[in-house]
Amino acid sequence: MLYSHQHFAQSGGASGIGLETSRVFALRGAHVVIAARNTEAASEARKTIMEKNPTARIDVLKLDLSSLKSVRAFADQFNSMKLPLNILINNAGVMFCPFQLSKDGVEMQFATNHLGHFLLTNLLLDTMKATAKSTGIEGRIVNLSSVAHHHTYPKGIDFDKLNDEKIYNDKMAYGQSKLANLLHANELSRRLKAEGANITVNSVHPGLIMTNLMRHSFVLMKVLQVATYILWKNVPQGAATTCYAGLNPQLKGVTGKYFADCNVEKTSKLARSEELAKQLWDFSEELIKSAK
Repeated sequence: MLYSHQHFAQSGGASGIGLETSRVFALRGAHVVIAARNTEAASEARKTIMEKNPTARIDVLKLDLSSLKSVRAFADQFNSMKLPLNILINNAGVMFCPFQLSKDGVEMQFATNHLGHFLLTNLLLDTMKATAKSTGIEGRIVNLSSVAHHHTYPKGIDFDKLNDEKIYNDKMAYGQSKLANLLHANELSRRLKAEGANITVNSVHPGLIMTNLMRHSFVLMKVLQVATYILWKNVPQGAATTCYAGLNPQLKGVTGKYFADCNVEKTSKLARSEELAKQLWDFSEELIKSAK
């Protein structure tokens, strides 16, 4: 159960899994903050939720995760609202897009799916720690990863060739970014546990769902969906594991895990590497510093 005084922020809550997650959290009485690049779509999502739940508390704030400047602006705006923060869902992302660099000069899938969320989480962490301490309620961070983390470059994260268009593969670059989501969650989980913070960090694989995320490979995905129809989920089913990780009281104290179908799943060997997770953390911090 989520108590009415809990506060929840989510990136990418304007459509698909994010919209459904926002709806469920609002239904549980949470004050929901939807962080979205397209604020018009997010406002429509807010309107849709409130039509069926007039007492819902939902705010919409601008956030473009591919831009570190936008991430900082969002964090400043959120922190200026002086709201507590119990739960953070790092949900937004891009998938299988053609090679391009972000405004900060970082490969777009890595920039949006990992680096933006890495900075966002770091900038909201003090608020989460303070909330957990003052309320005594466990904070929860959920990273949306994917089974695609198994399909990445041979080294897992290709630090040296991240922005090399010659070796770019849209599927492997996506897998790399999803592996980064997992490694980020695991390393943050270890760090928070070491300092005794009352915050858990877990990753989820939502499953195969046809959403706007598929827009760069729609035809391929439709063919795949026909061939493997039994494996695909609708949007509420896809959001179920995210909601489970964020809300279920039975997961109190459970951290550093990877969930699929509301069960703990085994990750790839690379995802279990503490050394790779620490390397990614340091690399991410350096990227953010160099982009200032």
